[in-house]
This record gives sequence, C-alpha cells and structure tokens, in this order.
Amino acid sequence: MKPKKGKFAGLLILVLMFVLSACSGGGSGASGGASPSSPDTSTPGNEAPAGSDQKEPVTIEFMGHGNPNEKKIFEKLIASFEEKYPHVTVKYTSVPPGEYSQKMTTLISSGKVPDVFYVGGPEFYRFAEAGTLLNIQSYLDQTSLFNPDNVWKQAMDRYRFDGSKVGAGDMYGLPKDVGPWSFVYNKDLFDKAGVPYPSATAGEWTWDDMLEAAQKLTVDANGDGKPDQYGVGAYSLESAVWANGGEFIDYETGTVKVNEPAFYEAMQFVADLNQKHKVSPNQEAEQAMNAYTRFINGQLGMFAMGPWDQPAFWELPFGWDIAAWPASPNTGQTATWLGSMGFAVSAKSKHPQEAFDLAAFLSLDEEGQRENYQLGQAVPNLINMAEGEFKEMDKGPQTRQVFLDIIQDYGRPNVIAFSKDTQWYDTFNQNAYKVWNGEMSAKDFTAQIQPKMQELYDKGNK
Repeated sequence: MKPKKGKFAGLLILVLMFVLSACSGGGSGASGGASPSSPDTSTPGNEAPAGSDQKEPVTIEFMGHGNPNEKKIFEKLIASFEEKYPHVTVKYTSVPPGEYSQKMTTLISSGKVPDVFYVGGPEFYRFAEAGTLLNIQSYLDQTSLFNPDNVWKQAMDRYRFDGSKVGAGDMYGLPKDVGPWSFVYNKDLFDKAGVPYPSATAGEWTWDDMLEAAQKLTVDANGDGKPDQYGVGAYSLESAVWANGGEFIDYETGTVKVNEPAFYEAMQFVADLNQKHKVSPNQEAEQAMNAYTRFINGQLGMFAMGPWDQPAFWELPFGWDIAAWPASPNTGQTATWLGSMGFAVSAKSKHPQEAFDLAAFLSLDEEGQRENYQLGQAVPNLINMAEGEFKEMDKGPQTRQVFLDIIQDYGRPNVIAFSKDTQWYDTFNQNAYKVWNGEMSAKDFTAQIQPKMQELYDKGNK
C-alpha cells in the first residue's frame, strides 16, 4: 500500500503545480516560466538568466596586465560578473605590462592560452592571422548586450579582421576601452604664473601658445640650468606630426613617410622644446625623474594623460584639468592618438560561451561599463553612457568633453595599430635619441632612417 500512496502523493503534487502555474499566468513568463520569446540558451550569445541552476559549474581563465590599481578594478568587475553568472568562476591573472607579451607568447607555444586575454595592435593582427583568436561574430550577433549604434565604431573596428587586414570583416575581439590621449595641465601652476588655461576646444590653442605658456611655467630657482619646474614634458611626437599634416606611414601604399617636411618639421619642434627652449626635460633629466613623476609631484605644468590615469590623479593635492592638444600653426589642425586594448577569446577555449560572456560583460554590459568608469578605468564603450552620466561625473577632469572630442573628431589609431611587424617603427624609436639629444637635426635623421624603415616594413608586412 505504501508504494500506491507514494504515487498518489506525487500525482497530487504535480496537479497542484499545474494549477498554481495556470493561476499565475504560466506560459506567459509572469511566474518566471519560459515565454514564447525566451531565448534558446543553446545558441551562442543567448545567456541563461542570472541565478539559473540549469548550468554546470564552469571555470575560465582570464589574463591581463596593468598597474596594481587596474588589478583591483578588474577584481571588482570580475566579482560583479560572477554574481551575474553564478555558474562561472573566473581565475584572473594580472602580469606586469612589460612581461605580458612574452608571457602570452610562451602560453601560446605551450598550448595553454587563457580563455580570455588582452590583445591589441600588432599582437591582435598576428594572433588573428595565426588562428589564435576565436571568431566571435556569431556570439555578438545573438547577444542582447550589443547595440551597434551605441558602441564607438572607432573602438569596434580595431578588432575586425577579414583574413588579410585589420579594420574590416568579422569581430575577433571586443574593446576593453577606447583610450583618448589627452593634454593635461596643472591649474595651480598656471594660476601662480598668471597664465591663462589651455583651451578645451580643438584649434584654439597652438604650438606657439603652448611654448609661451611653457616658458613662463619653467622655473630655475638656482640658476644652474637645471630647472626645478618645467613647463611641459614628454610632448607627443604623434600629436605634433599629425597636427602638422605629416604621417609615419601610408598604410594604403605601404610607404614610410618620415622624411617629408611635415614630419621632420614637427619632430624638430618637439626636440626644440628641450634642446632650444629648455622648457622640457632633456634625456638626462628624464632619466633622473620621468615626466609622469614630475607631474604627480607638482613640478610640471603640462603633460599627457589617458582615462586610466584618473584614479591616481583624483588623489593629487593640486587642481588639474585637460585641454585639446595644441594645433600646428602651419595647418590649424589638432591631433592625438586614440589607443585601445581589447578582450579576445581563445580559439581553443573549452568554454567559448562563458568566455564570450565575460568579454562581453567587461566590454558591453551596462552594469560593467558603469562600474568601470566610476572606478576611473576608462571612457565607457557605450556612447549614451559616455555622453550622459560619464560626462556629468563630479570628479576630474572638469572638461570631460575633451575625451569625447578626441574619440569623435581628432583622435587617430596609434601608429602601429595596423602593422603586424613593428621592427620598422621600433628602429625609428631606438635611434630617435640622435634628434632628442641634438646630435642630428630631424631633417637629416629622417632622411637617413627612412630607407631602413622602409626595408623593414616591406620585409615584415608586405
């Protein structure tokens, strides 16, 4: 009799469940049941709801790089991801930036590639071409997180690959960030010297204006030729060259163009800031104390910063803000570089859906993007968030619109973004000291180095 009683009890429970479900609108999704439009969780990009107990526990590995502050930020972001996707555990490894490339090369050669990892520039090109990266287009097409009209195209295009070139084709990564390299200044030093602040509007402040301000901000209290305070430091060569109408390379034709007047005149301008005008630390002074440290210490009037510098700058004991990069007086144009790092998924990941979910959360999820910018890590990848709450944030910089202007108007991919072999560019940087220390003029140096750069580019990229 007991078995029959057990069957009757089980039947009664089923009947009651059916009745309760019907009374609460079962089938319409009102009680958490599947609705006709509920996603098929077996297809890429359609994630199970947070808290679902239908997923088996999964562990994925994620590797990135950065300073200790960035590591703390990502630990918080990963905790938020794991809360939203409770069946996933993320093993996060952060290595020093200088060791990252070699670490990734070793992991790839040993077949131990992390499920998700940072990638950008030439490494993205090489890894995509070699088949190391998963084509995530199908996952992206089906995830509800992605609205192509609300993500910076300038960032997304950096992670497209059509089999032969970067910038077109399917997605093989998602932007970790889009990094506008802005011009930052110490407001307290400007106030003390009685110098007007640089303009936040592109084109209104020129190289001549910047030099005049830098001369007033440079202080040599001891008169020994070694200033205690400099006007400007580590001025961006890329900004000067592009603003002046020059190019490092024409990628369409593969022609290295450093020996053209627009390039070497801009390079000479940057060199003269320390060689001729003495308003910027020379190589010896830079080795004694780099420009970043000088700015943090309040001993440098103008410098450069990316959004990732915000947490450290929020702690500074002096006022600061960002401005548009100075325009070339020859062209009236302003320019700077627009960096980016991406999240890639390993083509050999055993858990591609969960790996994509992590990359998408860090790159596209509204909650993740909000936490990311509030922690001072980046400008949001989501356009409406960047133009709304991010711009209205009550922490420095005050003129946050400058970040957005760079993204939308005058920021350019860094020089090697579309080059898979960088020996041509590395050779330039390794020998540019001849100009920075006054050994050679920029005109003579670029005439000498251009043929070697062209040879290396042709060998490694064509």
